[in-house]
Amino acid sequence: MPSKVILPFPSHASDPDPLQDICVADLDAPISINGFPCKPASEVTSDDFFTDFSKDPTTFDVFKRAVTFGDVSGFPAVNTQGVSLFRIDLGVGGINPPHTHPRATEAGIVLKGRVLVGFVTTNNTFFSKVLTPGMVFLIPRAHVHFQLNVGKGKATFVPIFNSQNPGVSDSVGTLFDTNPSVPNSVLTKSFLVSDDVINAIRSARTSNKSGHQFNTRSSY
Repeated sequence: MPSKVILPFPSHASDPDPLQDICVADLDAPISINGFPCKPASEVTSDDFFTDFSKDPTTFDVFKRAVTFGDVSGFPAVNTQGVSLFRIDLGVGGINPPHTHPRATEAGIVLKGRVLVGFVTTNNTFFSKVLTPGMVFLIPRAHVHFQLNVGKGKATFVPIFNSQNPGVSDSVGTLFDTNPSVPNSVLTKSFLVSDDVINAIRSARTSNKSGHQFNTRSSY
């Protein structure tokens, strides 16, 4: 019987493997296919590789949520490194509404408060748990999930992704915030409701869409 030959398999990480030690993003340059161009090595400093998540937010959006960005747009050192992280603060009753990250798996740790974390699989199984400080969660790639503050005070958690830009698809926004709009007939037939219900949802989201309230900048 001939001996078996085991060949190396290509990496299946979310982002391509880096081709250099560091590539701090030049955010003023046009984005390329797999990230930003690198800053000139002569302009890179130690400060590029450190960021500050210690500051408490002063403003929250309509969901009582505040985001500190640690993706490539907020922490340029992660450019080409296949990783990003965020700080999410939730006020009392605040929620990080149902959404997906099409390009990354999410792991996170709760730093403060009580947070209900849940996700739904492709066979509609719902997994959830209330987490307290020090507890860790994992959300499989591209699965619908949420985080809800169920405590009596503010909550803080830090999600980490295996991509410098995981992307975010708001489960409600993909239906109600598009341009042009998804036809009402599609939504009424899909949700088995009347035009009045769909119009009420559209109106509520439109009236709360100013400023930073529906922040779709990146990947949280």
